[in-house]
Amino acid sequence: MIVLLSAAAGSLESTMTEDLSPAERYAAARKRAVEQATALAGFREMYDFGLDPFQIEACRALEAGKGVLVAAPTGSGKTIVGEFAVHLALQQGKKCFYTTPIKALSNQKYADLARRYGADKVGLLTGDNSVNSDAPVVVMTTEVLRNMLYAGSRTLLGLGYVVMDEVHYLSDRFRGAVWEEVIIHLPESVTLVSLSATVSNAEEFGDWLDTVRGDTEVIVSEHRPVPLFQHVLAGRRMYDLFEEGEGHKKAVNPDLTRLARMEASRPSYQDRKRGRAMRDADRERERRQRSRVWTPGRPEVIERLDSEGLLPAITFIFSRAACEAAVQQCLYAGLRLNDDEARERVRALVEERTASIPDEDLHVLGYFEWLEGLERGIAAHHAGMLPTFKEVVEELFVRGLVKAVFATETLALGINMPARSVVLEKLVKWNGEQHADITPGEYTQLTGRAGRRGIDVEGHAVVLWQRGMNPDHLAGLAGTRTYPLRSSFKPSYNMAVNLVEQFGRHRSRELLETSFAQFQADKSVVGISRQVQRNEEGLEGYKESMTCHLGDFEEYARLRRDLKDRETELAKQGATQRRAEAAVSLERLKPGDVIHVPTGKFAGLALVLDPGLPAGRSNGHRGFEHHDGPRPLVLTAERQVKRLNTTDFPVPVEALERMRIPKSFNARSPQSRRDLASALRTKAGHIVPERHRRGRAEAADDREIARLRTEIRAHPCHGCSDREDHARWAERYHRLRRDTAQLEQRIEGRTNTIARTFDRIVALLTELDYLRGNEVTEHGKRLARLYGEMDLLSSECLREGVWEGLDPAELAACVSALVYESRAGDDAMAPKLPAGRAKGALGEMVRIWGRLDALEEDFRITQTEGVGQREPDLGFAWAAYQWASGKGLDEVLREAEMPAGDFVRWCKQVIDVLGQISAAAPVSKADSTVAKNARKAVDQLLRGVVAYSSVG
Repeated sequence: MIVLLSAAAGSLESTMTEDLSPAERYAAARKRAVEQATALAGFREMYDFGLDPFQIEACRALEAGKGVLVAAPTGSGKTIVGEFAVHLALQQGKKCFYTTPIKALSNQKYADLARRYGADKVGLLTGDNSVNSDAPVVVMTTEVLRNMLYAGSRTLLGLGYVVMDEVHYLSDRFRGAVWEEVIIHLPESVTLVSLSATVSNAEEFGDWLDTVRGDTEVIVSEHRPVPLFQHVLAGRRMYDLFEEGEGHKKAVNPDLTRLARMEASRPSYQDRKRGRAMRDADRERERRQRSRVWTPGRPEVIERLDSEGLLPAITFIFSRAACEAAVQQCLYAGLRLNDDEARERVRALVEERTASIPDEDLHVLGYFEWLEGLERGIAAHHAGMLPTFKEVVEELFVRGLVKAVFATETLALGINMPARSVVLEKLVKWNGEQHADITPGEYTQLTGRAGRRGIDVEGHAVVLWQRGMNPDHLAGLAGTRTYPLRSSFKPSYNMAVNLVEQFGRHRSRELLETSFAQFQADKSVVGISRQVQRNEEGLEGYKESMTCHLGDFEEYARLRRDLKDRETELAKQGATQRRAEAAVSLERLKPGDVIHVPTGKFAGLALVLDPGLPAGRSNGHRGFEHHDGPRPLVLTAERQVKRLNTTDFPVPVEALERMRIPKSFNARSPQSRRDLASALRTKAGHIVPERHRRGRAEAADDREIARLRTEIRAHPCHGCSDREDHARWAERYHRLRRDTAQLEQRIEGRTNTIARTFDRIVALLTELDYLRGNEVTEHGKRLARLYGEMDLLSSECLREGVWEGLDPAELAACVSALVYESRAGDDAMAPKLPAGRAKGALGEMVRIWGRLDALEEDFRITQTEGVGQREPDLGFAWAAYQWASGKGLDEVLREAEMPAGDFVRWCKQVIDVLGQISAAAPVSKADSTVAKNARKAVDQLLRGVVAYSSVG
């Protein structure tokens, strides 16, 4: 069932009861009495504010035993529904697992629930921490729950509810598959609560949940509890993006449209640089525009927001370095957003939170510059910061002691850090491959932080004016409130062995076909299948219309088609050969050659100024390298200087005459062009170019064409009086059959795609002796305990003893290559590596990866499909080795050239994989040191800044 709710849904109740008859009032009172006896009634009393209609509807569905999918805007309070699941679990004596996509959000939710229900009833499980894991309510990252399900953990006993916060993460191409694995594998007895941002296909996702989880109610609310107003800040003026039109329809502010038009008409710097003259009126108009429109600087924006009462604000900048630079710019500008009392409170809290960090590390981490910004109420927030520093910024912002935060988009992903205003500097960001426009979904996610429920009457999204901005495009981003949820589910090696061990190959295949990815693919096939059916009906009609009483017209039509295809092929070959000959003739041209351009807009007599070859300079004109052949620069007899291309020369060209080009010739000078064109006409105007004679057509001597023509003339249908009429129907039949075959190919490509990928993975694992039919071998059981992108490579390294004999620091260096992915491009310098055994082991890991890569190619397993092992990245090996060897933070960070936050994050990922390796390493070998040294490596890495971050 799908419920769409508006804000007004709850406000009618009190008005309606006043107009009821006594009997109706009695019935309403009875209904209220029944509601008072529900779990929801007791839950509502725990909050000092009333619940919204969508929250009430979702909680009622939960209490009725249904699963729920709640899709609502950021900041609307959908987590209330998750907290009601916690309330129900405690009341019923069951367990509730509350899952989140990131550790920071898990920490935040753990703190919230521990405050409400008591620390004895709430636990925390992340990759780094285990706190009270046997509690009835446990907050965890989604990966932890997935690993529990595969391991058959006893912690799952008594589980009644699972809350999946930010379930729209299943679109994430790197981690999204985990959400689907959990949803598919959770026991049927568990009630699932899915909380999502507003997505445009919530109904489709709900249909899938209904299929795999049973009765699920979909509740969609598009109402923001705090209304959001959109603005554009240009120069000194803050423009509203929308104005109210007729019938309360929003229209783009005409002032902004006018501003964009004026900006577009203003000559650019490049135009002026190229020497385009500007009239006095143009200069005056530009001066007036420039005095009104510019992109305000960062300190200027914060001062403007402060003066209009729009702080606290988050400014999203899609660059870590730019976030830090923005803070420095505000400090240099003398901005102070805190009074003396607030500064003292900031310093006290910061000193308390960082008390465990040694002074020498504080200096390395830029603590004093960071503290100065915080005392003034200004901070950065990005993944390159130390986790402790980020947590302090979040806490101070929520307390109102930091009023301006410059953040990357990672802040928009779940952390409860709302602001009064959100500022977007640009609508373009680097996506890892290129600069691309942000999507409506990203815009919604970022601006969703604006407006604090219970504090602000309204929220504000401010986009800074940039030259070339299109207000209509911005209105499209702001007006598109939703984005579609697309599955990123792909089977992995670890998933395959875990599934086969639990369910066998056949049942595993069936389970994978219940994934949301396959559900979406199958749904898209329905429309194509209908089209194929219609086409097949049409083919029957065409076949009947082309029937000939003299013979098999389908066979006759095929002969005609074969003849046409052969003639077309030979014609293409001839055209290609002529183009090649023409290109060769162009390459022979020299400056001063007089030629005749055979076709095109500039056909006629011409003088070659530059042959357009990649050979440096020629006659003062720069040569250009063209991938589509030479492009000669010529002067025509009509005084035009033009660069031609190979399409102007369908046939070879020869020099008719030679002319000297004066050294004083200037192609930009009309007089120079006129004089040289006159000399050209005098020199060669009387020459009549020879017509290019084509040789004998290839088709005339082709044996295949001769054979087909003979067979066509001998066919019975050739003599039919209705032959051409039949041929027209035959041509339609052929086209429709070709289109139908393409549609069937698309269906084949989308049907059972997940299961086919699974089959290929199973075949490869069978080849490597991880699986034998439905049996998981010892090697397979080891792989089942290794999670992550490089699961198979890790397993093969253990199998071949690559890490045997390494000390803990060397092992940490090797394991870093399994998790680290450098931000640098392919042209980066070769990384520094530890010498000795570690270097040899890293080389062996790359060799094993090469073997696996070749094997994956044989089994058609590709990384483009999101499956397969990427090449180990050795860029963090030296830093991991140094840190595990006990080197100081200053030395490690300086040599790694890496921000502290990145360093900590990669160390924690290395620690996570080391933990898996210690559990998976062979214990049967008496002399094996891997498990023991993996545990030691964890201890050696988990020190200093890596251990500072609070609860995870």
